[in-house]
Amino acid sequence: MRLAVGLLILLGIALVVLTVARVAQRRAVLLASARAAVQLTVVALALRGVFAEPGFVVLVLAVMFGVATWTAGRRLRGLAGAQWAVVVACGAGAAVTIGLICGLPILDRSVRTLVAVSGIVIGGTMTAATLTGRRLLDGLRRRREEVEGWLALGATPRQAVLSIAREAASEALVPAIDQTRTVGLVTLPGAFVGALLGGASAVQAARFQIVVLVGLLCAESITAVVLARLLGAPRTLPEPEPTRV
Repeated sequence: MRLAVGLLILLGIALVVLTVARVAQRRAVLLASARAAVQLTVVALALRGVFAEPGFVVLVLAVMFGVATWTAGRRLRGLAGAQWAVVVACGAGAAVTIGLICGLPILDRSVRTLVAVSGIVIGGTMTAATLTGRRLLDGLRRRREEVEGWLALGATPRQAVLSIAREAASEALVPAIDQTRTVGLVTLPGAFVGALLGGASAVQAARFQIVVLVGLLCAESITAVVLARLLGAPRTLPEPEPTRV
């Protein structure tokens, strides 16, 4: 009961603030909160079965990856071939990072570790793909005349878009870099807190968190670079944003 009341109070405050400020995200906040509650409940029940029968872990990872790539690809509809590029980029980033963390193993080799690390890393690749693609799309629209100028001078599509693609990949990594740089000074990340609440010592929690943070940098770097490479030689430029009157 206290959990439900507390969540309703927090959600209510968020909605009141957005209403007073006339920010058009009230419905999104409400739906996101409701979806989170339902999805986490379902996941918690599903993971009980996974931990009891490890063979189901493949299905869990497939669902994670499928939802992540679909979500990121859906936000990049303005870029031709974005959906498959997202799948390849996120797959590369996740496979290398999860493979090293759980394969070496850098952390304990267990189903719980695999599921926990995979969820965090796949989520990170989704964020990196979304940010890279959106910044690339925005850059192509804002600097359309510059790209067309390079093409008119004989540059290939990749050469004409190279600086925009590099900038997009660079900007996409800023959140992960800032999170890693300020860990322990500004925030205590969820993996660290979760490990502590789960009974791990402070040293074990810190060990898990630093592996996660560096793993995220690895996965997101690969994802951002691969996606910028795959989408960085467009055959046609995206249409400019319609001018609002």
